[in-house]
Amino acid sequence: MTDKLTVSVLGTGIMGAAMARNLARAGHTVRAWNRTRAKAEPLAADGIAVADSPADAVRDADVVLTMVHDGPAALEAMRAAAPGLREGTAWVQSTTAGVDAVEDLAAFARDHGLVFFDAPVLGTRQPAEAGQLTVLAAGPDAHRDAVRPVLDAVGVRTVWTGEDGAAGTATCLKLVANSWVLAATAAAGEVLALSKALDVDPNDFFELIAGGPLDMGYLRAKSALVLEDRLTPPQFGVATAAKDARLIVEAGAKRGVRLDVAAATADRLERAVVQGHADEDMAAAYFASFEDQPPA
Repeated sequence: MTDKLTVSVLGTGIMGAAMARNLARAGHTVRAWNRTRAKAEPLAADGIAVADSPADAVRDADVVLTMVHDGPAALEAMRAAAPGLREGTAWVQSTTAGVDAVEDLAAFARDHGLVFFDAPVLGTRQPAEAGQLTVLAAGPDAHRDAVRPVLDAVGVRTVWTGEDGAAGTATCLKLVANSWVLAATAAAGEVLALSKALDVDPNDFFELIAGGPLDMGYLRAKSALVLEDRLTPPQFGVATAAKDARLIVEAGAKRGVRLDVAAATADRLERAVVQGHADEDMAAAYFASFEDQPPA
């Protein structure tokens, strides 16, 4: 197979749009679809064909890449794409869909003769735009060369977790990684909220831990988004983070594990959504510490 492919990207939000652009820059022919077409239309300036429907987007594609909100949305998009799919097409499913949803998506792939890759990514807006994502992937070794040019275009590293995408091993690793990311984000927000409540300068705390084992670049980065009022455009939106937090809680519960921190984080994020921060960076969960907007 040639390294220059026809790739269809279904879902052009923060991550999908960046991935589509990097695929086009790598020389692939890219067609894109988004449920809200207006969000996909700017991609035309990058030489990407914007399709009216999923079926139009996937017709004659070598690889289909899905990056939508959740598992049900991915399944809905692929069902709509079914008339344009051809047997043997590789499907790179990069939505953080949850373990149970991956089984449903893999079943769709089997029913339609697709080669299924469970391939969520680690990274947010900035690494996505730079093509510096880490791809967590599971799929048949015999077909990996067919998708390798796609994975190399969107990511700097691919971590293979297994041969069977339906087993959800890549999604499981993604949920474990996200559980840490979300817990750290929630903790950063509470540090800032408590600092405000106790009239402590957050910089005094950062100086206290500087260079030691308690220091963390991620803590400083997320705190800076709040302190410097840089929550938009989001690196990773509150609403999407809330969805992922619930997937983590559900995955643990179905396997007899109680995840109290993840559950509390999901609650915080959902409160921030209700407060109007859904489309801001997930660091805006900070505001969930207050009944009203925090005092200046």
